Amino acid sequence: MADDEQWIRDLVARWAVAVHTGDMAGVLADHADDVVMFDVPPPEQGVRGLAAYEETWPGFFEWQASGAVFEIESLDVTAGGDVAFAVALLRCGTPAEFERTPDRRLRLTLGLRREDGRWVVAHEHHSFTDDGVPEEASVEQVRAVHERWSAQTVAKDLDGMMTGIAPDVVSYEHAGPMSYEGIDAVREVCRRGLESSPGRVDFDVPDLRVRAEGDLAVAWGIDRVVAGGTEVRSRATRVFERRNGDWQMIHQHLSFPLDEG
Repeated sequence: MADDEQWIRDLVARWAVAVHTGDMAGVLADHADDVVMFDVPPPEQGVRGLAAYEETWPGFFEWQASGAVFEIESLDVTAGGDVAFAVALLRCGTPAEFERTPDRRLRLTLGLRREDGRWVVAHEHHSFTDDGVPEEASVEQVRAVHERWSAQTVAKDLDGMMTGIAPDVVSYEHAGPMSYEGIDAVREVCRRGLESSPGRVDFDVPDLRVRAEGDLAVAWGIDRVVAGGTEVRSRATRVFERRNGDWQMIHQHLSFPLDEG
């Protein structure tokens, strides 16, 4: 059994190197003609047969050429008389992906059988954990950012108003230059607005609408600002990106309708 386990370890190691180097012949070697693979991408029913298995790899090789890694981190093998299985965790991703999620790993399960005196892979299953946040939860989180901004505006908490705004934000304001770039520029706009209104300032978006998918969200509605007893309404669109688990505004576009009178 120990010899069989080492044989399978060597087989998996060769396969991983072949995947990483884009060696199609090496990837196909040691796979059964009737191999069944459940992959990360569709189809949901998996792919069946060596020819279908081969067709899944060119796109992956192209992606790997962008600088991605594919390397075994851990491997456990259990071998019986004519059937064996292996489970592994692999580092599979680009440097940028590992910077965002350093613990992300590809999960691999292999089912093997002995065929003509050698071990071959009869089943292969790849998966990542699903770390996506449901759209409903993301929408509520973006709404919560707006609610905090409302409370912080009333409190005239300039530092608090900057939470939820990305350092590299780009804002199209009602007046001034074509764009304000960076959080310091947006902070200065907010500071001037607060200081020009010595009394209470209220801000909200009564008809706020939010759509979210993955790590991006867009919110839009009619801003309502009340200062010194005067109410001003304007159009607002805001784009958010989830960074390190928190939603940050990366773009804002404010405008008044053109008065054609």
